[in-house]
Amino acid sequence: MCGIAGIIANNAKNYKEELQKMTDAIAHRGPDSSHSEFYDNAALGHRRLSIIDLSETGKQPMFSFTKKECIVLNGEIYGYMDIKNNYHDYPYRGSSDTEVILAMYRRKQENLIHELPGMFAFAIWDNEKQQLFCARDRFGEKPFYYAFGRNNEFIFASEIKAILTSGLIQPKVNQEALSHYLQHGYVSSHQSIYENIHTLPPAHQLILKNGKISVTRYYCLPVKDRVLNLSEAKEEFNYLLKKAVQKQLVADVEVGSFLSGGLDSSSIVALVADFLPQQTTISFGYDHAESELKYAKEIALKYHTAHIEVHEKKKDLATSLLKISPFFDEPFSDISFIPHFEICRNAREKLTVVLSGDAGDELFGGYDFYRVENLLRNHFSYKNIIAKFGLRLYQKFRPVSFLTQKNLEYENILDFHQNFVRNSFNKEERTALGVSANYQQSFSFSPNTSSLNDIMRIDLEGYVPGNMMVKSDRMAMANSLEVRTPFLDIDFAEFCIQLPENLKINHENDKIILREAMGSYWTENIRKRKKQGFGMSVKSWFEEENLIKLSDDLLKDPAQKVFDYIDFKTTQKFLNENHKHWNLLQLALWAYNNQKYL
Repeated sequence: MCGIAGIIANNAKNYKEELQKMTDAIAHRGPDSSHSEFYDNAALGHRRLSIIDLSETGKQPMFSFTKKECIVLNGEIYGYMDIKNNYHDYPYRGSSDTEVILAMYRRKQENLIHELPGMFAFAIWDNEKQQLFCARDRFGEKPFYYAFGRNNEFIFASEIKAILTSGLIQPKVNQEALSHYLQHGYVSSHQSIYENIHTLPPAHQLILKNGKISVTRYYCLPVKDRVLNLSEAKEEFNYLLKKAVQKQLVADVEVGSFLSGGLDSSSIVALVADFLPQQTTISFGYDHAESELKYAKEIALKYHTAHIEVHEKKKDLATSLLKISPFFDEPFSDISFIPHFEICRNAREKLTVVLSGDAGDELFGGYDFYRVENLLRNHFSYKNIIAKFGLRLYQKFRPVSFLTQKNLEYENILDFHQNFVRNSFNKEERTALGVSANYQQSFSFSPNTSSLNDIMRIDLEGYVPGNMMVKSDRMAMANSLEVRTPFLDIDFAEFCIQLPENLKINHENDKIILREAMGSYWTENIRKRKKQGFGMSVKSWFEEENLIKLSDDLLKDPAQKVFDYIDFKTTQKFLNENHKHWNLLQLALWAYNNQKYL
């Protein structure tokens, strides 16, 4: 795991100072070393977090054996040794996964991307072609941003702050991205908060040649569900998940696991035990009756792990926010980012690499709102014009159920999912705040408006890269920690995506396939568990005096930078110590942190 940066421009050696500023800005992503290499028209920089091939032969930027190509990579190529066997004719100098990509490029050029697994964002400068080839992994685990500078330089980096620090661009706020943030609490993975700084979307590649770029999608989610029974599904599920975990344990440093005590992380820890004599597990919890720590301890004891518990300490939230929020570079309002930062910080005291159970909910149908959507589409009024007409008349005289109300309000479960689930400000509220732009992310497929599997696919292309992977990457890298996600192994993820809905969720149960395939690995208490978060509430946080003071400083002062983008008077109506208030506070923090650039 590392940080990458580059400037493609004539006389690239003249940009040494700018490139150094860029790599210095992302030193937290790679504290072990810093290197740069220069061609006539390309400058490449790298910050290294040493995990595979700790020797000098693993350092980047890395030249091919001809020195006609040079790569900078952020990420890990799982199963790279098997790939290496298919490219044995390349004269390798070291044992890193990075060099395998160079071997693939020498033979297949840009077509290498179709057989490259793992989490990655990379750039290869081909000096003979005078071309830059870049790509980002399928699920957006690793970030990649780019922009054109004032003198038409092409600039790229792992984080926006590196591009801003170069001094080569004056950013302009993206009104569509601002609207998406206010609605969903994060910026879409197809945009950045700035209209002139772009993100390379997940599953896309970019080619720069003669000053022009071409961005194309190289991968689409499988859209056809498979036909198989529970017995067949369990067998294949176990085989593919074990294989995914085994591949992600490859490292020249110790690999540990996050352990929440939930079904997903407990499954990962259980399977790691098949391959390692002992593992380190780490849990974060709040000290109250519903804390997850007791469940995590059960699994730790069952598998004899070296277990670390991180207990929530009553801290000054305002100080934490001011410390942590700059790592995002964009407004971000997921309330779990503070505990996520803390567990990563504590993990880094002993570990460099940690496995995570992220994305299980999207693959197995684990969220409660999937169950609600299943009930909605089975309600007698769903897409029934006559029933809806009658119910609209009826509700004028009698209260109706939540399901009836939402079926009247939304056209279908896809409409409900996109405009109710995880939504903060609706269109009218955003307009009142002065943000009239709207943005709807495109997907690699045309969703069936009544398909739960397609809604899960939308979350895999929207929420997972835009929120979950951003939180995971930024909070881990802020602490120089690599987090790996076995559930997003391409073979395993594709299998889960294509599972029939009835093997994921029904009226009584969620995560049916996981419960059936992995239940014997858990304790009885965990088998009975329902999904639980970190156990905090925004309302309780706003009881803290220092947080209210920070909010007042940022949101009740019309001179604050945030009010260049939203209306001050309307904002005051939303300061009700709830999620909308939290959303606005994070927006104000972003504007405050970046005011020197805005």
